[in-house]
Amino acid sequence: MPKVSSITRVLEIIEAVSYAPKPITPLDLSQELDIPKPTIHRLLQNLVEEGFVAVDIGGGIIPGKRVRNLSVELWQQRQFFNERQVVLQKLVEDIEETCGIGIPYHMDMVYSNRVATTLPLQIYLPVGAKSPMWCTATGKLYLSQLSDASRRKMLRNLPITKFTKNTITDIDTLNAELDHIASTGIGIDNEEFISEMVAISVPVLDKKSRYLASLYVHAPTIRVSLDELMVHVPRLQAAAHDIQTLVYELQD
Repeated sequence: MPKVSSITRVLEIIEAVSYAPKPITPLDLSQELDIPKPTIHRLLQNLVEEGFVAVDIGGGIIPGKRVRNLSVELWQQRQFFNERQVVLQKLVEDIEETCGIGIPYHMDMVYSNRVATTLPLQIYLPVGAKSPMWCTATGKLYLSQLSDASRRKMLRNLPITKFTKNTITDIDTLNAELDHIASTGIGIDNEEFISEMVAISVPVLDKKSRYLASLYVHAPTIRVSLDELMVHVPRLQAAAHDIQTLVYELQD
């Protein structure tokens, strides 16, 4: 059996941690990758010190800051950014409202792509802007996709404050809302982030049906109601599928 290099083992650990649907234990990594326990602990210690992986409150191994930063940079590479923009442009031409993509980053949602409507009244949330998770269609959709333990941890750490009279700040009420979003697959912002703005979102998934990003449309209520925005869900889902196809090509 050929000897596996230390570099290969390190990369396999980072890959396994990144693909794991929940925090993975050192023992699980040792068994999955056929790496002796003393070696896995030594390599993990080095990876933690360098910021490639981290240890969560329960002792599980999760992606570290440097891996999260790398994933964002790869997502924003010009070629893939432009291909997503083409999909968004067609979507905006069809539904005539501003559309974009939000991705989770640390404790916020970051807008990675955006195409604005040509209509005169707009809400300006440019690429690179950050928004809260608990009161946006993109963020609530992301939170709804987390495991119960991960969601509880996120909600404990988020500074859940009111932005508008509609912002949900009660944890039990918010959890019920997230459960509903999980069942429908549609994120909703009913004037919860910005007064007189409504938004909906649908997930962009990877090959293993894991959440990657939220595809959204938002509009001022003077022009569109939330119910009227919901009519566009099938078109958003079709666009999300087109973006997923681009992701699949990247993963191959």
